[in-house]
Amino acid sequence: MTISAGKYWGMRRMADASGRFKMTAVDQRPPIKNPIRAKRGTAEAPWEDVATFKELLIRELQGESSAMLLDPHYAYPRGVTMLDARIGMILTLEDSIFHEVPGGRLSREIDDWSVEKIKRAGGDAVKVLTWYRPDADPAVCRAQQDFTQRVGEACARYDIPFVFELLVYPLASDSEQTSEYVEMKTKQAQLVIDSVRAFADPRFGVDLFKLESPVPAADVPEPGAAGSDVVQALFRELDRAAGRPWVMLSAGAGMDEFRRVLHYAYAAGASGYLAGRAIWLKAFQRFPDWGGIRDELRDEAVPYMRGLNVLTNGAARPWHAHPCYGAGGARVEPADASFRHAYAGFGG
Repeated sequence: MTISAGKYWGMRRMADASGRFKMTAVDQRPPIKNPIRAKRGTAEAPWEDVATFKELLIRELQGESSAMLLDPHYAYPRGVTMLDARIGMILTLEDSIFHEVPGGRLSREIDDWSVEKIKRAGGDAVKVLTWYRPDADPAVCRAQQDFTQRVGEACARYDIPFVFELLVYPLASDSEQTSEYVEMKTKQAQLVIDSVRAFADPRFGVDLFKLESPVPAADVPEPGAAGSDVVQALFRELDRAAGRPWVMLSAGAGMDEFRRVLHYAYAAGASGYLAGRAIWLKAFQRFPDWGGIRDELRDEAVPYMRGLNVLTNGAARPWHAHPCYGAGGARVEPADASFRHAYAGFGG
């Protein structure tokens, strides 16, 4: 597997100096807007409230982050001027409002937003969440694949890394029903793994997978405890299915749960994390006490991230050392005077 010059630099920008990802997500919309709306008793969450919270996340958490994931609605316009230019900036592309149809869920881009705009705005990478179930209606699966392929082709055109997130969701026939951005407690590991395997096809152009645990986070045992061998085997299967660098998402898992998940992910070959609520949800629950939120981020979230980063430093695989790049690791080719002739740039 080769990597282009622009994608190589974007991947480096997202990672720390050793090639490990310690990335914080502040692009969430419904998980932030809905509680604020309920607390305020308004039809919509006030823009100022959402933006102020995201500003606090950027200010307080960027010091422990190798990159931050922002949205174009709140986090970028409010926070880009205070984002440390030494860390990576990922921008999300998918609309948080998905289309529910009888056969499954359909994803779409944010209106008036594109891969081109993300590149022009200075983004180091494009992130997209595609809701996917391999057992959903075949027409829904094709539509989700087509959507993802279009994004991947645009990322190749503008030579920017494609960070691709997958989440299993409930179908109408499932006992567990929710439209929230939370992990399914009844999900099947094989659905998670088969979804990843489907999008590992080169036609989708995924550079970095952002993946959920194949086992509900609450059911992941302590490493070495009863059942840990079975769980570790599932994480290793997830790694084989991805076939390229990948990181773990938290999907609303608790702090202790997510830390356990990372132990298994790193043992299987993951290169870090891209997480949000596991880090900052406890602080957010103090809304609208802005001072309390700030203190909670400093006293709880930052030390928690430091602990995750120690674990990541010692156990995660540097992205550029992934076997998919061959014995020499990820590199830009040709590494000689012919580079400018061989490099296609935009549209190549």
